[in-house]
Amino acid sequence: MAVKINLALQGGGAHGAFSWGVTDRLLEDDDIEIAGISGTSAGALNGAAIKAGLSISQGPTGRRAARENMAFVWSQVSQVSDSGCVRWLYSMFPAPRQFQRWTETFSPMAWLENVYRFVSPYDFGPFYSNPLANIIRDMPHPRLDRDGGPRLFISATNVRTGRIRVFDNHEITADTIMASACLPTVFKAVDLVDPRTGQTEAYWDGGYSGNPALFPLYAPALPRDLVIVNINPMEKAGTPKTPVEIADRINEISFNASLLSELRAIYFVKRLFREDRLQGRPMKDVLLHMISDDVYPGTLGHMSKLMPNPGLVDDLFRACRAAADAFIENHKSKLGQADSFDVSALFS
Repeated sequence: MAVKINLALQGGGAHGAFSWGVTDRLLEDDDIEIAGISGTSAGALNGAAIKAGLSISQGPTGRRAARENMAFVWSQVSQVSDSGCVRWLYSMFPAPRQFQRWTETFSPMAWLENVYRFVSPYDFGPFYSNPLANIIRDMPHPRLDRDGGPRLFISATNVRTGRIRVFDNHEITADTIMASACLPTVFKAVDLVDPRTGQTEAYWDGGYSGNPALFPLYAPALPRDLVIVNINPMEKAGTPKTPVEIADRINEISFNASLLSELRAIYFVKRLFREDRLQGRPMKDVLLHMISDDVYPGTLGHMSKLMPNPGLVDDLFRACRAAADAFIENHKSKLGQADSFDVSALFS
């Protein structure tokens, strides 16, 4: 009988292809069943693709549909091309550090980052469009309204309050997914009507308030196992010194902040369980697992999250399938039994 797990999928723009590879590999394993998904930004795209496929069935047909959806999403995302010429030049012709800094400063990615400081998506007027809408609606298996499949949670940030808003199964549409992936320097805020108040609220990327939100996966009906697919490196050796390196590390730290906050809460609850102080309390002692690759994604700048190309997406896909292979080989036996990720190491 398959062991049931929950997936927590981080956002990270084009680096979300890492989560694609992980989940693609997990869907190949009939011994693992995805019962719940919490996704933010690119993680919301992946989560929606999986949900729509597995809502057909949890068997081979649904798993194949989920994988086809993700492959389609990333084939479309990768149509936007960045310039890989700088990395190519470094690999072919090792250059002095001063030249590398010059190319970082004047590369198309750095130029685009400067443009975002002076140009708003609202400046495009009637010419503005959000390409994610068509990608979501054109998936091979686009239906998100079926009752079957894993329970899906998608997070966005309320612009007015700065608080997280978690959308659950029946609330999830192409618009809520676009809200979760709405980087405000690139896309207009997504306006959604709150059915509880009738008020229209504007939403930005969920990564600012929950990347991803773990707490929805504590629901009693969901399994204990929580598998976090981590895109943004938790640790990075050395002190950033160039403007690009500094900006990259700030981006990684800020987009991990909410995750670390939730992991600290889990660590606290686990400690209370160990001390036998939660007897008779309705608290869930979740089993934590993490799939990450701090080496390959950690070598990429944060601007590459905004400028994907097929080569980058394919490399991330292969890297994350390898990371998922290693997880399955080393930790699959712990699913349903024990933690494979020592959260206390983060806070000791």
